[in-house]
Amino acid sequence: MVDSITTEVIRHAMLSAAQEMARNLCRTAYNTIVYEIHDYGIGLHDPEGNTIAEAPGIAIFSGANGFGIQHVIDYLGIEAMKPGDVFMVNYPYWSSAHTLDVLLFSPIYSGEALLGFSSCRVHVLDLKQKDAGYVLDSTDMSQEGIFFPGVKLYAGGEIQDDIFNIIRFNSRMPDRTIGDIQAMVSAVHTGDVRLREIADKYGADILVTAMQEISDHGERLSRAAVAKLPDGTWEASDFVDSDGVDLDALVEVKVKVTIDGDRMIVDWSETDKPAIGPINLPIGMTRAATQLAFKALTTPDSYICAGNFRNLEVITTPGSLMHAVPPMPTFTLWTGLLAPEILTKALAKGLPDIIPACTGGDVCDVMALGVNPRTGQGWLEATNDAVGFGAHAGGDGEDGIMHVTEPGCRNNPVEVLENKGPMLIERYGFRQDSGGPGEHRGGVGIERAYRFLAPTSAIVINYKTKTQPWSIAGGKPGVKNTVLIHPGTENEQEVGVSNTAFDTGGKITNFTGGGGGWGGPFNRDPEKVAEDTKQGFVSVEAAAKDYGVVVDPVTFVVDEKATRELRSLGASS
Repeated sequence: MVDSITTEVIRHAMLSAAQEMARNLCRTAYNTIVYEIHDYGIGLHDPEGNTIAEAPGIAIFSGANGFGIQHVIDYLGIEAMKPGDVFMVNYPYWSSAHTLDVLLFSPIYSGEALLGFSSCRVHVLDLKQKDAGYVLDSTDMSQEGIFFPGVKLYAGGEIQDDIFNIIRFNSRMPDRTIGDIQAMVSAVHTGDVRLREIADKYGADILVTAMQEISDHGERLSRAAVAKLPDGTWEASDFVDSDGVDLDALVEVKVKVTIDGDRMIVDWSETDKPAIGPINLPIGMTRAATQLAFKALTTPDSYICAGNFRNLEVITTPGSLMHAVPPMPTFTLWTGLLAPEILTKALAKGLPDIIPACTGGDVCDVMALGVNPRTGQGWLEATNDAVGFGAHAGGDGEDGIMHVTEPGCRNNPVEVLENKGPMLIERYGFRQDSGGPGEHRGGVGIERAYRFLAPTSAIVINYKTKTQPWSIAGGKPGVKNTVLIHPGTENEQEVGVSNTAFDTGGKITNFTGGGGGWGGPFNRDPEKVAEDTKQGFVSVEAAAKDYGVVVDPVTFVVDEKATRELRSLGASS
């Protein structure tokens, strides 16, 4: 056993090392998806691959890295892992993500003692998947790119040129893809150096024991938090817009959640039908998405460690939507982005004063690619857009922030997008009246208008455009996501998932969803409604219709008499 002070010092040293890994990744990455958006997952792990420290990025990435490491250990054996090795895995059913979300990891040794592993996962741009940019309609894993089942990019510190040549000759964008992979190597190497330094200072045995203490403490915190919640079983379902192949058919996802003492059981097995298209989830991603919602409910104020989830049981059916097996397609993992809020929807039935309403419900991605006339080179840029967060018993939802599955991420700045690709962002701001009305208002989404300055292929990935973000306790739903291609023309079309070729001057407008409301809208303080109209979050018309509050459109002062009369009617007018 290690004393608590030493354990805490080691914990913070590991957290600092993980954050340094992230900084070095961003300094050296080629792809704005990495260094601007922070589309990565970084971790330090114990000798069994359990996560002990991580750096914020995409939350479900960090949660899945340990799962991928453990599968490669099982496949290759720990004896195959030597100092200076760097392994690459993107086999979805092990790595817990699609082929472009590549996981690199390195075993870390102090002498003969295995200290643990460092890991880094990022979205690389191309690995011979059937479509450039993103695959939306694959029906088999063979269409989703080239697989690496735990191969060595570096062996004993020596680069393995054969593997890099395979990557180079199987990528449409080899320089940027390999550049990002080498940036990941720099990150895992940083973790290797820093963890060995900790071992040199405190001793390998003390470090490994401290890792166990960190996880044990994480478990105690989690069990204590769950034990304070009421026992019960609740069920919920929600819908993914489509499977990417049959665009007209909603896909229902069902969950049953049970709290039993200090344990939680999350059962996805009633979602038993596999999708024809690529929205099936590897089990590691299902577990990571479940862990994200569980972490937010139980121990949100501390960093993730594996011990946080020892009292969480996740049940799935192999071969189903929530537990993909070969050769099921998995490229478009959006089911995993929606899953945490389906889980919280169930929990809200038993915990309405703790759980917030639904966010805008998606990461609302727009990706564009083509040949840049300024350089003559191929280009690809993407950004996720912010959504409104759900209101809760304690107040309004946040306006226009990144989706719950990517709490460490940012959107791509306007200046970066316009510099890197031939596009112009014509409009970018909050989406008025998109937040769900309630005693506490749902946060508003945003709208962003793109105009392309050269022929461009644009990919829209949004699987929450057909259903509204749900509300709680009598609040009203948020306004759903809407994406328009060719807006304002005779060819205007509303899409959710699409890959469209645009001529010069082509346009897309992305309207992201607002969060659901909490409580009856007529119970909202009229002065708060007036302030919302002043700030532009709520229109004067919606103030009267949805909240029963009459606001002067010039002074934004509440007409108290007219408001009392309107609210006394108990209905909109």
